[in-house]
Amino acid sequence: RSGASVTTIMGVADDGTTRIEASGLATARAPVALGELTAEEAAGLVYLRAEEKLAHDLDTALFAEWGVAVFENIADSEATHTAAVQSLLERYRLEDPAAASAPGEFPHPALQALYDRLLPEGRRSLADALRVGAAVAEIDPLDLEERSAQTDKLDILTLHESLATGSRNHLRSFVSVLERQTGEGYQPA
Repeated sequence: RSGASVTTIMGVADDGTTRIEASGLATARAPVALGELTAEEAAGLVYLRAEEKLAHDLDTALFAEWGVAVFENIADSEATHTAAVQSLLERYRLEDPAAASAPGEFPHPALQALYDRLLPEGRRSLADALRVGAAVAEIDPLDLEERSAQTDKLDILTLHESLATGSRNHLRSFVSVLERQTGEGYQPA
């Protein structure tokens, strides 16, 4: 892995939200040779950008619906995550189809279908909204683990590690608010 630790790349707030620090990410990847991406690595970064946008857009919509701060805080955090992925897209000169997408629109049919399924679920009740947030935060590290197995690029692996840490923190935040607001527990998917 790179010489930078996740803690030099990420800022973690008391409420569990995470922000990827652009300066820390730039420092971590500076000594890493650019190299060529495989088609799988390139597709993985493009998909990851859209996946982080999905988390952001869902949290933004659910904050608008319920007004609970955890959604706004994590949406702000997800904005730094999408920017971090976008910086790697720029670094590798990859097109970012998610950049031109409106909120709730995604260039990947699977992500569009997921958003279209999760948003109505999250609008049913606050408990459902918090479960939706938790489910997305639970899915991300699994996807990142799979993507990490497809690359040996240190800058990409460092980003994956940072995003996975952020998702685990977000999961804890959603579960904590679910328990406080509703008295209900969360069952992993």
